[in-house]
Amino acid sequence: KSDSTAKVAKSFSEDSVKYTTDVDIDQKFKIVEKVDEFEFDPNVRVQTGRYNDREMSVSVPFLKRPTNLDGTHAGDIGFDPLGLSEHLDLYTMMEAEVRHSRLAMLAVVGWPLAELLGPNWMLHGPNHISPSVLNGFDPLSFIAVAGILGGLGFFEYKTSLRRVDDTPIGQKHKEDMKNVWRYGVPGDYNFDPLNWYNAFGDTATGRKAMRELEIGHGRWAMVGITAFAAWEALTGHPIVENSMFFHPNALLPFLTIAYFAFGFFYDVKNSDQYLFQIEMNSEGEARKENLQRSVMYATEDAREIAGKAFEKASGGADSASDIFSTLKEKYNSFSDGYTEYSMRNIEK
Repeated sequence: KSDSTAKVAKSFSEDSVKYTTDVDIDQKFKIVEKVDEFEFDPNVRVQTGRYNDREMSVSVPFLKRPTNLDGTHAGDIGFDPLGLSEHLDLYTMMEAEVRHSRLAMLAVVGWPLAELLGPNWMLHGPNHISPSVLNGFDPLSFIAVAGILGGLGFFEYKTSLRRVDDTPIGQKHKEDMKNVWRYGVPGDYNFDPLNWYNAFGDTATGRKAMRELEIGHGRWAMVGITAFAAWEALTGHPIVENSMFFHPNALLPFLTIAYFAFGFFYDVKNSDQYLFQIEMNSEGEARKENLQRSVMYATEDAREIAGKAFEKASGGADSASDIFSTLKEKYNSFSDGYTEYSMRNIEK
């Protein structure tokens, strides 16, 4: 043996490195790393860093993307101009947003329905507007609103520190968010009696899509209910008064159809030089050609049908003319016969 081999053998015989093991001697010094086979499967785990390759924010393009908002969570579009996600707990803020979103979605429906269907004694003022902090309260409406808010506040107090990983939906969230954190999903109350949560699929991607839908609607609802309150506070009139959204009319359906029809053919694009450039997309070109072809075929069919109808109408007119001529001849014959008969009687 060489001197180097003897030194290595000697070093492994010293007490400082002796140990016992059940591993085969040939595998003793090999490192075996356990690989998570589901780590990169989007149907099993929510994938992190959707916006990692973007330097600027998606929602505020002239600001850099906030460090903690990388598109991992539902509703994350990089909007944090005040930098709150850098200093406050992200889970707590997401939980607060979900709760406010759900209340706003209830309120944005309940506010106009109260003014349309509610009794006047539950509304406020001579114009019968919904009671609110800005509009004011009557005694009865104040008691009702205070009771509702008190109940919601008590519910929030009792559930603010709840566990979310020991329920059926919580277990799914725990697996979904395993690549992200161990806190599950904000707003999870294990409440899904109609099984709508799996409407987009019983997968991590499907559940995240449903959360995206909820938070998107909730944000618009918060904007809407704020607009309701501001409008009534400024004007003193209910939002349902003289509004096309709350009374039968033809304008709203027309605008809705026009909006969707525009989207079927055109895209609105922004460039680094111009804003709101309207361009017909490739699908719009195909739809336009199909529409023109359908109109052409319909026109040809209409012409053919009109021609056949004209022929039938002409034939019918000729038949009617013949019938009229025959009737006229019979009438003239009858008239002549009657005249002759009358003259004979007079002569007698």
